[in-house]
Amino acid sequence: MQKSNNKLEKLIIKIGESSSYLVLVLIVIICIDVMMRYLFNKSNAWVIDLEWYIFSLIFLLGFSYTLAADKHVRVDVFYSKWPQKKQDVLNIIGYVFLLIPWCIVGIEKSYTLFINSFHMREGSPDPGGMPARYVIKFFIVVSFVLLLIQGVIELYKAILSFKNKSKAWSG
Repeated sequence: MQKSNNKLEKLIIKIGESSSYLVLVLIVIICIDVMMRYLFNKSNAWVIDLEWYIFSLIFLLGFSYTLAADKHVRVDVFYSKWPQKKQDVLNIIGYVFLLIPWCIVGIEKSYTLFINSFHMREGSPDPGGMPARYVIKFFIVVSFVLLLIQGVIELYKAILSFKNKSKAWSG
């Protein structure tokens, strides 16, 4: 299981790092959009939609990467001062009772949202906006799946860490 975790985690990290390049793409598109709007008095609804799509991708694909990098928000007032064993217990409880169930609900709800959007061929409500809004809704599903995978990997690492600390504690 250790090798598959490493491969999956490397994939998640690669996806997260790759999505960070979308920030540069977004900056270029926004700059072009602003210049077109203020210099040439032209604006396209599909460009504004594209900006939101790219922003959404950056955010959605960053979920699992942030967890893999251990950068998710937590209340460090107590956590950082606790011994590793206590941190492991808290992490295990958090993954089992909060993160993993939340991901399962997120996958179920976002999949339904995506399927409904796909079947109706949902597009932008704005005239001239981008078609295929269901594509970005598909990435909501993908983001929850990646977060679930990373959550299981982190749970596995926390259990291993706890077992190793338990052995050290027991003598």
